Amino acid sequence: MSKKETIVITGATSGLGQLVAFELGRRRFDLILTARSKERAEATRKQIQEIAPSTKVDFFYGDFSLLKDVKRVGSEITVAYPKIDVLLNNVGIHAFVPRITSEGLPEMIAVNYLAPWLLTHMLKPSLQNAREARVVNVASEASQRHGILKLPDDLTDTTPFTSRGSSPIYGKTKLLNIMFTAEVARRWAGTGISVNALNPGFNVTGLGRELWFASVLERLLKALRIGDPRKGADIITRLIVEPEYQKMTGGYFNVGTGKSIEPVAPGGDVVMQNKLWEATEDLLVKKGFLSKNGL
Repeated sequence: MSKKETIVITGATSGLGQLVAFELGRRRFDLILTARSKERAEATRKQIQEIAPSTKVDFFYGDFSLLKDVKRVGSEITVAYPKIDVLLNNVGIHAFVPRITSEGLPEMIAVNYLAPWLLTHMLKPSLQNAREARVVNVASEASQRHGILKLPDDLTDTTPFTSRGSSPIYGKTKLLNIMFTAEVARRWAGTGISVNALNPGFNVTGLGRELWFASVLERLLKALRIGDPRKGADIITRLIVEPEYQKMTGGYFNVGTGKSIEPVAPGGDVVMQNKLWEATEDLLVKKGFLSKNGL
């Protein structure tokens, strides 16, 4: 890709998002990054400039657990960048305690699924203007352990859960990412935008930072060379830059091999993918983040 191409990366101040920003900065992409903390954003900007001094870095600030922030950030980016070549939906959390956002939504569903859904749609005009654009969604094989999918109830389920009970909910958010990827790819056929998801594998990043023993565990895993996040960053980068993935859409690809993965049921079910889409649209309309005629 040429140095004039632009990429939006959510959750870019730590973990996989930051590593991918470093790599694409080296490759002369213009970087449009989202962050909550200005302090962490400036630290990231400094690191990128040390690696690639000529790279353009532009930050937009918002809390992606709040859809009003997602919509505002999406609007700001669209105004500032009428052409975007790549959107990487990377932001994500694994919450080990239940939290309800001020908008009345379960936090993990809001951050991991509803935020990328809404941002993707906000940026569609800018992506279409690139003629050949890519949307890359970070999913996970944690989706294999998603419990029972109940639509539309799961999108607003604020039932309390334990630390152990958090894992099926996290897995469910990743299943929803895979299903959304397939459905939006189908609906956007002919727009020139390819939409794919990936499994980054197990990565020692800040995702489990809410665990009291997270820092100790991270040091131990690094010493044992387990969970190297560079592997996860590599498959993300491949989906962004390699020509073969521009020609594919609606796929779900694996860390390491880069080969297609069959999602766990009902991830590949077209009827359920459509049902999820309709339930998501209905919820966002009801909450006032989407108009009945679209964005």
